[in-house]
Amino acid sequence: MASANESSIPYSRKELHDPDIRAFAEMGLQSISMPLGGIGTGCVGLGGRGNLRDWEIFGQPNVGWRPEYTLPMIHCRTEGHSVTRILERRLMPPFVAGGGLWPGELAGMPRLAEAVFVAAYPFGRVQFEDDALPIEVSLEAFNPFIPSDAEASSLPVAILTYRLHNPTDQRVTGTLAWNLANCVGAGGRKEEVGPDAPHGFGANVNEYRIEKTVRGLFMTSQKYQPDQLGFGTMALMTPAEHTTVATGWLEPGWSWDKAQKIWDDFAADGRLDGPVTPTSPSEDGKTHIATLGVEFDLPPGQTDNVIFVLAWHFPWRRVPDMQPTRGHGLIQAHYATRFDDAWAVGIHTLEHVHDLRAQSRSFEEALLDTTLPGHVLEAVATQTCILKTNTVLWLDTPAAEPGGRIMAFEGCSDKSGCCPMNCTHVWNYEQTLAHLFPELERTMRLTDFEDNLHDSGAMSFRTALPLGTGLPVWCPQNPAADGQFGTVVKLYRDWQLCGELDFLERLYPAAKAALDFAQSGFAKWDADGDGVLEGIQHNTYDIDFHGPNTMVGSLYIAGLLAGIAMAEAMGDEQSANRWRQLADKARTGYEKLFNGEYYRQDVVEHAEPFKDGWGKEQPAGRPKYQHGQGCLSDQLLGQWAAHVAGLGHVLEPAHVRQAMESIFRHNWRADLSDHESVQRTYALNDEAGLLLCTWPRGERETFPFPYSDEVWTGIEYQVAAGLIYEGFVDEGLAIVYAIRERHDGFRRNPYDEPECGHYYARALASWSVLLALTGQRYSAVEQSLRVAPAINEREFRCLVTLGNAWGRFGQDYRDRKLLARLEVSYGQTALRTLQLAWPGEKAPASVGVSASRNDSALDGAAVRIEAGQLEITLAEPVTLAAGDALQVEIR
Repeated sequence: MASANESSIPYSRKELHDPDIRAFAEMGLQSISMPLGGIGTGCVGLGGRGNLRDWEIFGQPNVGWRPEYTLPMIHCRTEGHSVTRILERRLMPPFVAGGGLWPGELAGMPRLAEAVFVAAYPFGRVQFEDDALPIEVSLEAFNPFIPSDAEASSLPVAILTYRLHNPTDQRVTGTLAWNLANCVGAGGRKEEVGPDAPHGFGANVNEYRIEKTVRGLFMTSQKYQPDQLGFGTMALMTPAEHTTVATGWLEPGWSWDKAQKIWDDFAADGRLDGPVTPTSPSEDGKTHIATLGVEFDLPPGQTDNVIFVLAWHFPWRRVPDMQPTRGHGLIQAHYATRFDDAWAVGIHTLEHVHDLRAQSRSFEEALLDTTLPGHVLEAVATQTCILKTNTVLWLDTPAAEPGGRIMAFEGCSDKSGCCPMNCTHVWNYEQTLAHLFPELERTMRLTDFEDNLHDSGAMSFRTALPLGTGLPVWCPQNPAADGQFGTVVKLYRDWQLCGELDFLERLYPAAKAALDFAQSGFAKWDADGDGVLEGIQHNTYDIDFHGPNTMVGSLYIAGLLAGIAMAEAMGDEQSANRWRQLADKARTGYEKLFNGEYYRQDVVEHAEPFKDGWGKEQPAGRPKYQHGQGCLSDQLLGQWAAHVAGLGHVLEPAHVRQAMESIFRHNWRADLSDHESVQRTYALNDEAGLLLCTWPRGERETFPFPYSDEVWTGIEYQVAAGLIYEGFVDEGLAIVYAIRERHDGFRRNPYDEPECGHYYARALASWSVLLALTGQRYSAVEQSLRVAPAINEREFRCLVTLGNAWGRFGQDYRDRKLLARLEVSYGQTALRTLQLAWPGEKAPASVGVSASRNDSALDGAAVRIEAGQLEITLAEPVTLAAGDALQVEIR
């Protein structure tokens, strides 16, 4: 296996700090698929060529599937000349197909020469290039994404806006059209719906509708009843007044005759001959294809926008581990409780489309218009899309509170969810949902502590559905130690973000039981009560660690620190004091694992046969699948979680810093060409990446834990943030740069960082890199905001999230004067304290401070200086709503 490699950073400092966001072109467009959809609604992928791919709107993953003949066309006319194209960039190799490329893709029809794709989120932008077109065409595609507004961000739609500009001195007229197959019936595999349930296409009907100022196609099927898995509707809509339509394509002979007829009809003059009446129900196993076109008229120099809204409404989900409920073993998506069908979704969207775009655009600007490196912004922006994929479900849960619950897989296989549901140890790494949609994150805590906690205090690390049916929760004999303690830390974090004491009061007793479980006879994790977990600790590597290790131990200490703070808020001084003593003992005990470079594992050997965490008999002796003397990338996982939550250091700060440096020095590979691994491969050849574990001092386990030689982006992000928190900024940036370099649009999809499945939840740790670089932490409990930039601190801008609000923070330092400004873009927050780091040289011994709200002076502001940190306290809390600004000047 590979030996330790102390490679230096292979990127220049200019590359690591470059503020620009990448654009993709040519072969870099090949693998791009940007999910368009709402939280819990499924999605359709925007391809790099401007195509729609990966149609996953049917309540389950569906990677690689696309409906036939579903693509856009454009027809342009000038005096004496016309041109018609498929409105996508040309297909790219390989062109390997035994029977020729699929006719349903119209691969042989003329397309546009080139396209450039900008990888941000929630907007995907494609600039088309082709000299044959007399106009310039670009596409902006998005789904509303407005942090703190979960309902607006959970619309089952893709909004496509084509910008048409006429740079010539001639008038250009024409039509931009979308062909769309009626996909109702495409969801659900035969083996899932059962032998007697309907499946597949059949009795599909397309209808042209006009309502208010909206025109469009409404697609249904008469094959399914409202309570069946395949039931659903689709719509393709536009606010344009001048449209042309064909509700169905004729099928006179060969299968592609229908495509020939519609193309000839469209290419002749941009108009369609219909039909306009509803189609008759399709034959069983078949569906109808329709076309909706928008006519345009562009005088010289004029620009116009053509908007299409693709909406869907497929109410039912079949989730693994489910038992029959409501008589048919399905559970309803939350969005289906808000809308009756896809047409209603589209009407709502188009009635609010300008506000939805403006607020989504405001978030994009706040995120991207910063002084942070472009590759970090790309990592953060692209991975937020995981919330919009089938990894995340927002389900109606009648047994729980109104509004439903977030349920989630670890990731998605091509056709099914992977590793259900709400896996505590994988979702330990997620920070994006918690900071952008904290109200949804809190529903996961309700499930953790109210539905998954056993009487013993053990927490199931997966959720069995449906909730509230009296079914036994998952694997009571096998709690995941890292997941259980990490969930306590997340409860503390979520309470800090919302500031709601009743939320904490509701869950504190369960959190107390979860912490005390470590000393219980059932767990045997800390049987002797010395604060060090010697027992069998199941964890995120799908195995058990035997004996003390700081991956779980640091999470335990972080959980104890969180418990102390929550106990004090609850007036439970007895528990607070007990946990305080235990945390002190734990720190002392775990420091014994520090070997001068990093924290090792003290493997406990068994004198007699034993049962592992799964209840299976194992032989006496040294257990398999440990890390022992290895340098584990996750060895300070709890320290990372504590930094994010604002709990401070859980272990000796100097040792933590040394261990983080050692992780990078030993586990980072600038070139993986010589790396040896028989395990799964996520990075290879000359790519760079961070290995999960190495053995720089030898003594590699004969059979180390199963994934030790792999590269996981979720752990890379966690380590990158941990490095930045400890002052190793360029090392952390290098890890993020390597991830984005590997996901270059050709080798891999920049929006999809797989592990056990696509759109893997652990990659949501990427948000912590932004938190670390900005030094950002908000507490609604304390009414405080801390911002301490790790880079560009003299002239700095960044997005800040403030619980149920968000906005922009900026600071400017000149002539020994620091000017800081917080502008709220959305929501409302109350602040009493602003914590800043003095930029540049040593902070002065004393400073003066003045504060204002919307340029009106605030009296009584005070400042305290300690170790270069400034704490500005206002005389009274100030409430800031959207459009308000708080400004502080420190002299």
